[in-house]
Amino acid sequence: MKRNELFVGVAVGVALACAAGSAAAQVQGDAKAGAQKVAMCQGCHGIADWRTAYPEVYHVPKIAGQHPTAFVNALKAYKSGDRKHPSMRGIAASLSDKDMQDLAAYYAEAK
Repeated sequence: MKRNELFVGVAVGVALACAAGSAAAQVQGDAKAGAQKVAMCQGCHGIADWRTAYPEVYHVPKIAGQHPTAFVNALKAYKSGDRKHPSMRGIAASLSDKDMQDLAAYYAEAK
């Protein structure tokens, strides 16, 4: 993924979060349950300044501290194919809505 595509993807995620407005109150995840589900995330997002080589070399974004609604919207967009990244699509496809909400709650509290 090229740097400008990553920026566009993040911008779309933020726009979706803003458009959701009252949906923010609907994200009711359990941070403790989310802590039990982060193993699939930590391999890339848990390493400071990590870069990956699949599908292209790029900097892996920090997800700790993200707004829960933006986090869930991004995962749903990967799951539906609206956001393109093979690894993230595969991971998101394995997540239920509850999993996404729990992960969002965990990462919203993470530093």
